[in-house]
Amino acid sequence: MTTTGEGTDHRAPSGPPAAAADLPAATVRRLPEYLRALSSLGESGVETVSSEILAAATGVNSAMLRKDLSQLGASGMRGVGYNVAALAAYIAGVLGLTKDSRVAIIGLGHLGQALARYPGFSERGFDIVGLFDADPGIIGRDLDGIRVRDVALLTAAVRDEGINIGVIATPGAAAQHVADLLVDAGVTSILNFAPCVLAVPQGVAVRKVDLAVELQILSFHEHHKTLGNVNVKRRDR
Repeated sequence: MTTTGEGTDHRAPSGPPAAAADLPAATVRRLPEYLRALSSLGESGVETVSSEILAAATGVNSAMLRKDLSQLGASGMRGVGYNVAALAAYIAGVLGLTKDSRVAIIGLGHLGQALARYPGFSERGFDIVGLFDADPGIIGRDLDGIRVRDVALLTAAVRDEGINIGVIATPGAAAQHVADLLVDAGVTSILNFAPCVLAVPQGVAVRKVDLAVELQILSFHEHHKTLGNVNVKRRDR
C-alpha cells in the first residue's frame, strides 16, 4: 500500500449527503480541485493521503479541507489518511460525474472551436454531442467528427438528443437569445463565455467565464505590485 502523509483515516460514506444541494457555494467550487488532486494521486499509485498533503495539492489549508469534507460526511476512524480511490469516487458522485452529461456548444468562432476540440471534457464525462452556429459560412463544417448545425435546430436537438448542458460562446449580443432557446428547450445548466450577464428563470444554473475580466484582475495585481515596488524604492532613498 502506498501512502502520502499521516493523519486521520477518513472513509468516504457510501452515498451522497442528504443536503448535498445545500453545500456552500465556496465548498462546491473547491470540490473539483480536490477531485483533480485525488485523481492525480491515484494515477501515481497513492492509496491513502493525509489532509495536509491533499490540502497542499489543492492550494487550501488543511482545516478548510477537513471542514469541506466533513460537510460531505467524509469522516471516520483515525489511521493513515483518506482513502484516495473511495474519496475520489464519492466526490465524483456529489458532483454528478457518475453519469455522462450531454453538452451542446453554441457559437463556433475561435473560442467555440477550441472548446469543441478540448479533450478534457470527454475525459471527465462531458460528451460534446451538438455544435451550433448562425453563420452560414460555419454551418455544415465538420469539427472532429461533429457537424456544425444551424442554431435554429437547437431546440429540437436538445429535446431529441437529451442535451442537458449548454455552453454559450457567442458574441455578447447573441447570448441572451441563445440562453432563451436553451431554457425554453429544458436546459437548466449553462456555461456562459459571452461577455454579458444572462437573465434566466429561477432554477437555471449559470456559470460565467469571462477571460477578459480575469486578465483585468491580473492587470490590477500587476499594476499595484509595480506601484508597491516604486513606493519601496522611494522610501529607500
